Amino acid sequence: MARTETEMRVQPLITVRDVEASSRWYQELLACESGHGDPEYEMLLKDGHLLLQLHHWNDHEHPNMSDPDAAPHGYGVLLWFETATFDAAVRRARELGAHILQEPHVNPRAKHRECWIRDLDGYTIVLASSHGDVG
Repeated sequence: MARTETEMRVQPLITVRDVEASSRWYQELLACESGHGDPEYEMLLKDGHLLLQLHHWNDHEHPNMSDPDAAPHGYGVLLWFETATFDAAVRRARELGAHILQEPHVNPRAKHRECWIRDLDGYTIVLASSHGDVG
């Protein structure tokens, strides 16, 4: 399918202390695959589409990516992943030993299930079932 000029895609990038470890963690959690894979930068793909980018702190002199201790990682930002395989994603999070902030629960406004966790660098991840998944 050809892209149009008005089409836009979100391409989140987070900075991490260990790109390769974070890549393995996210690949397991989200059942996705490496699209680049090196110690400084990673592209994680799902069904051929970019899902998440990982960048190592202090590499390539990018602004706002030079001091991992300057501020809490992702404070006020949630990495939200809607998945048709919510139960399997939660199971994988538990197998990874992810810190669970909120156990799976129903969000009555969105009418779906959510589970809030932390990744290896302290970013907050929300796993969510599809909107309207529950009555």
